[in-house]
Amino acid sequence: MKVLHIGKQGNLQRFAAADGFLRSLELTDLKPGLPVKEYLDQAGDADFIVVDAISSVPGELIKQMPNLKVIHSEGVAYNAIDLKAADEYGVYVCNAKGMNAMAVAEQAVLLMVGMLRNVVVNDAAVRNGHQIETKEGYMQNGNLYKLADCSVGLIGFGDIAQKTARLLKAYGVKEIYYYKRHRLDPEQEQQFGVQYRELDDLLASSRIVSLHLPVTDATMHMADQDFFAKMQPGSYLVNTARGELVDDAALIEALKSGRLAMAGLDTLDHEPVQSDHPLLNLPFEIAQRLLFSPHIGGITAASFYRGYAMIDEDLRLIAQGRKPKRVVNHPQIHESK
Repeated sequence: MKVLHIGKQGNLQRFAAADGFLRSLELTDLKPGLPVKEYLDQAGDADFIVVDAISSVPGELIKQMPNLKVIHSEGVAYNAIDLKAADEYGVYVCNAKGMNAMAVAEQAVLLMVGMLRNVVVNDAAVRNGHQIETKEGYMQNGNLYKLADCSVGLIGFGDIAQKTARLLKAYGVKEIYYYKRHRLDPEQEQQFGVQYRELDDLLASSRIVSLHLPVTDATMHMADQDFFAKMQPGSYLVNTARGELVDDAALIEALKSGRLAMAGLDTLDHEPVQSDHPLLNLPFEIAQRLLFSPHIGGITAASFYRGYAMIDEDLRLIAQGRKPKRVVNHPQIHESK
């Protein structure tokens, strides 16, 4: 059997277990963004596709791979895969849900603390020889904050948000709110130390708002002008989920107006980020209130090893004629495959 890997070349060889099912497959390892014809010429008869979490698998490719049984994301995201085509042509789409939940939760908390302690400005101040003046300024105006003194609202409450809540609890945060479509039962809320709020109430009640949602038609650019208007003046936004959740123009206006004190962003709309991105071309007084990281929340070696173990299990199951564990679509399965 054959597997086409679309992503960082060498990932499969590096992270797949030496004695795993993946290692027994004939591998074609190609970079993202190639013409469909090139993928077909080199691996059109592949049984499986393993693809990085942000790279496209278009319907044009899916429909021309007659042996294709599974498309498996290397990560949690799968919104760049044409699910409609996969359903139509009887191809399972799977993701590695939970592979990096703690890593991303740590990144979310890092961004929170980084903003509250103003690390962007402070790092530059020390490097430019202004250590003592900067310290004295904070002693006079008292505008550095402790995470434990803030209320935090988590929008979405899946694996990552749940682990974020546990970390916040360890930091001593007493007001942790969450919003999701289906409320947890009281025992679960007590277990995680969280309180349910409807979305508008959460925005008004939280000093820090952290996004933990997938991108769908309903969530695309949900953090828009109306969203920011409902937040507390001088509040903070964290996004470790997907850049497409945030309307960049509305975010810039919220920073300019002071509705947002800062935003901590591990992901931008869209990626790969180019130098002309609007959030990278702001006046200094606004730019210093943005804390970026290059979408690395889930990128730890342990996360990739865990993710590839999940991929190995799912592909092995389909090779045995069984259903994979981590299916996210509704394929019309054809017995010929």
